[in-house]
Amino acid sequence: MHIPAHFEESRADVLHNLISQRPFGTLVTFGPAGIEANHLPFILDAAQGPRGTLQCHVARANALWREADPGTEALVIFQGPDAYVSPNWYPGKQETQRAVPTWNYMVVHAYGALQVIQDRAWLRSHLEQLTRRHESGRNPAWQLSDAPADYLLRMTKGVVGIEIPLTRLLGKYKLSQNRSAADRAGVAEGLRREGTEAAKDLAERMM
Repeated sequence: MHIPAHFEESRADVLHNLISQRPFGTLVTFGPAGIEANHLPFILDAAQGPRGTLQCHVARANALWREADPGTEALVIFQGPDAYVSPNWYPGKQETQRAVPTWNYMVVHAYGALQVIQDRAWLRSHLEQLTRRHESGRNPAWQLSDAPADYLLRMTKGVVGIEIPLTRLLGKYKLSQNRSAADRAGVAEGLRREGTEAAKDLAERMM
């Protein structure tokens, strides 16, 4: 990923925060069929390892876990809010006309080798964490114990766990840092007027 210095975000806690907020990532691997991408919900254990560890699971029918090379890095991409930026939002454009459209966005690239886990206790704990995370705040909140034990056992046997101890974390937060303060404010205001949740979220992060 090309990262100009003014768009680089290298603070681990900031990158971890985006992963936690946007946990549905794209896992990119290289196998016998070439480059493949799988789209999966992840859990980040920020305290496990020097850069944290990602956890997920895949269907046993997915060849990913059988073809994973423990000696080769995989890439997981987490995308934050993104939005088109109009040149008309730059106050400076009115004076010079020197402006073109662009796109503002936030993205984290996380690298590490896949470790396949088939331990039933690990899988149960992982699925409970995932469920608690996404059922939190719902009333009633669904939990694994709501499903019949025999059905849950059958479903659990159909998945395989994956851990990715992170070896590299790259962040690119393109938030108009290369523009003047007036232009940044103009872009943020333009995004707010767009009215979408992604645009408003991006405006807040810019400011």
